[in-house]
Amino acid sequence: MSTLHVLSHSPFGDERLTSCLRVIGAADALLLSGDAVYALQPGTPPFIALHSRQLKLFVLAEDAQARAVQLPDWAEAIDYPAFVELSIHHDKVNSWL
Repeated sequence: MSTLHVLSHSPFGDERLTSCLRVIGAADALLLSGDAVYALQPGTPPFIALHSRQLKLFVLAEDAQARAVQLPDWAEAIDYPAFVELSIHHDKVNSWL
C-alpha cells in the first residue's frame, strides 16, 4: 500500500517535513507545493534531508516558478493534472496540514 504525502508549508516554520520524512515508506511519494518548495533551496538542511533520502519527489511546477526555486534533477516538476494522476496512482493521500 503506497501513500502520496503532500506538503504545502515552509520547512523553515515547523517540523512537518521532518515528521513526514520519519514515516514515509519506500513505496511512497512526496509532493511539495506552496511554500514547501522552499525545501529545495540548495545547501539548506531540508534540501540535504530530501536529497539524502532518495525519495520519489514531485513538485508543483507552478509553485516552484512563482517562488523562483530551481529544481534539482532528482525532483520532478508536475502540473495539476499530473497531481491528480499521482493521487489516483497511490492508495492513500496524506496532506500534512
